[in-house]
Amino acid sequence: MSRASWHQHGLVRWAWCVLGAACGIGLALAVVGPPHHAFVLASLGGSTVFLFGLTRAPAAQLRALLGGHVLTASVGIACAQWLGSSLLAYAVAVSLALGLMLLTRTVHPPAGANPVIMVYAHASWSALLDPVLLGLACLLGVALVWSRLYPGLARYPVSPLEPSPPSINWGGWS
Repeated sequence: MSRASWHQHGLVRWAWCVLGAACGIGLALAVVGPPHHAFVLASLGGSTVFLFGLTRAPAAQLRALLGGHVLTASVGIACAQWLGSSLLAYAVAVSLALGLMLLTRTVHPPAGANPVIMVYAHASWSALLDPVLLGLACLLGVALVWSRLYPGLARYPVSPLEPSPPSINWGGWS
C-alpha cells in the first residue's frame, strides 16, 4: 500500500470509525457518566453508532440527533412527573415520543430509549441539560473534529437539517 493511499484502505477507515466512537462515548462517560447518569448513556451509545458508523444516514444528522433526543427526553420527563413510574407512564411516554418524532421528522432511533430512561429515573427538567445535552455535546464535538481529521471521510454533519424520515410516508404503502 502506497503512502498516498493508506487512508483509502477499508480496514484503516473501519479502525478510524471505531476509535472515534470510543473517543466520543469515552468523553461522554467522563463528563456525564456513571455513577451519576448511567442509564442515559444507553441512548448515547446508540447515537455513537449513528455518528461514527452511519454518518450519512438521515437519522444521524443534527436535526434528528438533537430534535429526537430533546423531544423524547422531554416527553419522558413530563410523563414521569404526571404519571409517576406506572406502566401507563412508560407506554404513553414511548408512544407519544415516537409520534412527535414522526410528526417533526426528527426520528433518531437511539432517542427512543430516552422516555423509558427518564420515567425510570424519575428525571427532573434539569436532566435535559445534564446529562442529555451535555452528553450530546460531547459526542457532537468529537464527531465534528474526528470526521475532519481523516482524508476523504464524510464530514459530520453531512446534511444538518435533513429530515428523518426523508418523507412523511412513515413505512406506509409505496
